[in-house]
Amino acid sequence: MTAMNGLNGTNPDGLPDRAALVRELRQLRRGGLPALHALVPEALRAVTLHAGYAAGEDDLADGAERLLVAAAERLGGDDLIGRAAQYTFGLLPGRRGDPAADRRRAAARVYGVTDERFRHSQERQVVEQLAGALLAEAREPGGAGASRAAARCPRPERGPGARPAVVPRTGIPGRVGNRPVTVHVSPIELLRDIDVLVSSENVHLEMSKSFRPTVSGALRRSAALGRDADGPVTDVLADELAAWVRARPGVLPLRPGTIVPTGAGRLAERGVRRVYHAALAVPDGLAYRVDPQHIATAVAGCFARGRRDRADGLPGLRSICFPLLGAGRGGLDRRTSAEWLRWSIEDALTADPDWSVHIVTRYPETAHLFEEGGPRDGSPDDGRRRGGRP
Repeated sequence: MTAMNGLNGTNPDGLPDRAALVRELRQLRRGGLPALHALVPEALRAVTLHAGYAAGEDDLADGAERLLVAAAERLGGDDLIGRAAQYTFGLLPGRRGDPAADRRRAAARVYGVTDERFRHSQERQVVEQLAGALLAEAREPGGAGASRAAARCPRPERGPGARPAVVPRTGIPGRVGNRPVTVHVSPIELLRDIDVLVSSENVHLEMSKSFRPTVSGALRRSAALGRDADGPVTDVLADELAAWVRARPGVLPLRPGTIVPTGAGRLAERGVRRVYHAALAVPDGLAYRVDPQHIATAVAGCFARGRRDRADGLPGLRSICFPLLGAGRGGLDRRTSAEWLRWSIEDALTADPDWSVHIVTRYPETAHLFEEGGPRDGSPDDGRRRGGRP
């Protein structure tokens, strides 16, 4: 029998019942994240404080928002439920202030159903799963409190009247060979102040749909400029790629590893200056395939493109971020992609060391592949240093 401790429906560990969170999340879905700055409801308040995402009333609203972001990430950005939760509650960049109807419509697109079908079916599951993830985040072993929350989701500095920013978990030390890199465990679209983000595309330069849980889809969505009730007004990245292709009749399909640059669109608000599109995935029936050797071609191409951009009027390009190229829908496992990235980046930095290199992944276990010590025995790097080719 559940004990009652203070809060109506509170468990012995001080956390509210899941049903109480579900009720509050249903209300929050209608009001959206801005409603938290008027009132953080009772159960969510208790979970936020228990999890250490807020120290008191002064940062309770921001802490609750950071906790919701972390809980949705726990469900998985590559999972339908996790992605729908991000849309439902406006947890993605540029979605925070969207009306409830727009957020529901975007979440329904994740499942490919109508708004009404989503409301009566999948939305209930999304809310219930998010409530469970909130409790799981609060009960995570390893110590609660403000220090753990600060390490996982550091609080941004904001000027007077500035809107709270979402800051991803960053800063895992990593290495490519003997060179340091920064490994971000985060969705790529949440990164800030990195000059160049790299996106993996197919050899026909057709970006992933904006609702897909892919790097390409996330960047396409986040770069779009202007919004109305029906979605993005200017699909910046896809439009620039289409213009590039039109100017070069007969160029498609591209040779795997080709790099095509575009502007950053709305990502410029996060300090991004360019997006480099690496054409890697070759259609194979209803799926794709990626030859890992083409990762090396793409990495070298990104550095070469950066040098050209510096010379062509974009001085000061110094930082570049790579996702796990070819992983996911490309068919490569994450370890293989990480290992080829390691030695390809090391080779590129040996020739052109004036870069700050970042790696982004959603998976903490993948980040460890970039820790000091290098790949384990049998990796591509080992084969290369014996004089062979991976």
